[in-house]
Amino acid sequence: MSDATLHDAKRDPDDFAVQIADSIESFIVAVAEVSRGDEPDSAVPFLLLEVSQLLLTGGRLGAHEDFLPDERYEPDVGPEPDVDELRERFALLLDPVDVYSEVFDPYVPRSAPVACRISDDLADIITDLRHGMAHYRDGRVSEALWWWQFSYLSNWGPTASAALRALQSLVAHVRLDQPLDELNGLDTDAAATEEQLAEEAGRVMAEEIAAPLGIRHS
Repeated sequence: MSDATLHDAKRDPDDFAVQIADSIESFIVAVAEVSRGDEPDSAVPFLLLEVSQLLLTGGRLGAHEDFLPDERYEPDVGPEPDVDELRERFALLLDPVDVYSEVFDPYVPRSAPVACRISDDLADIITDLRHGMAHYRDGRVSEALWWWQFSYLSNWGPTASAALRALQSLVAHVRLDQPLDELNGLDTDAAATEEQLAEEAGRVMAEEIAAPLGIRHS
């Protein structure tokens, strides 16, 4: 989407809100393109780059003083766009490495890892970002910034951080030529043992993303 469409022409491109909105819009568009599956071999590296860049934007929001909306109650932005199709495309595209294990809060002692899905993570992140973008497009800039900051701290920030760890792990195992065993049934819909949660992505993804990363397997 062009700046002319997304922003009022009078807004300074160096303005904090404009920079945040540009970054978020870029992420939404880029992730939608990756989900189409036109370049499946490059999906993981592309997602690693996009999620990393989004978290820089989130860090700027988190480090900023608290934003306050203009209105006491959040204005209605209408129905949330459906993300099920995007979620399903990523689940298919990332199979069999969609599921990974994560600890929700590293400051809770002896927290047990839980099974998560990268496809679910991306859909949840997009939902939060689109919600704020609806406010931004309607001219409620302070509401958009408040929502993006609040949801970064409460939901999409931790979710993106977890997904980034999984994506970085996949790329690292390929670059270091350290393929792992397959998930062997680990799923978010079933209770998993500690041994199952310790297992990560398999050789299949290593083979798929090795070529674009310039890795040769013996």
